[in-house]
Amino acid sequence: MLPSPELVEMTRGECLRLLASERVGRVVFTEGALPAAWPVAYVLDGEEVVFRAARTGRLATATVGRVVAFEVDRVAPDTRTGWSVLGIGAAYEIVDPARVRDLVRRGLPPWSRRSDIAVGIPLPLLSGRRIGPRSRGAPAAAARR
Repeated sequence: MLPSPELVEMTRGECLRLLASERVGRVVFTEGALPAAWPVAYVLDGEEVVFRAARTGRLATATVGRVVAFEVDRVAPDTRTGWSVLGIGAAYEIVDPARVRDLVRRGLPPWSRRSDIAVGIPLPLLSGRRIGPRSRGAPAAAARR
C-alpha cells in the first residue's frame, strides 16, 4: 500500500515555472450559461498565457473580453504524485503584429488551420497545488486540507 500523499500549496513562482514547462492546457469559460473547458496549445509570455484561436470561432467569441480560467496539470496516478496550476484573468486579443510574430517564433503554434488571432490571458490570480510523498513528521491532517 502506498503511503498517504501530502498536498502542498505552491508559490506564484513555482506555478509560473510549471506553466512555462508545458505546452497544452485548458481554457475554462462560460458557454451558453454552462462551464466549458477546451484544450489549447500555448506559451507563457511573462505572466501571461497566450494561445491561438479562430477570430470568429467558438473559443475566441466565448473568451475574448471575458474573465476565464486557465488550467494545466501533470499527474502520475501510479505514484500518487503530480501538480495542478489554475490562473484566472480577463482574456483579450493581442493586436500588436510584432508581438504576435515574436510569440510565433517562440513556439506559439496554431491549434488548427483557422487559428488567425492570438489571445492573451494575464494571470493576476494564480494558484497551484502539488501532491507527493508526505514529508517526514508531517501530520496526516495536512494531506486532507
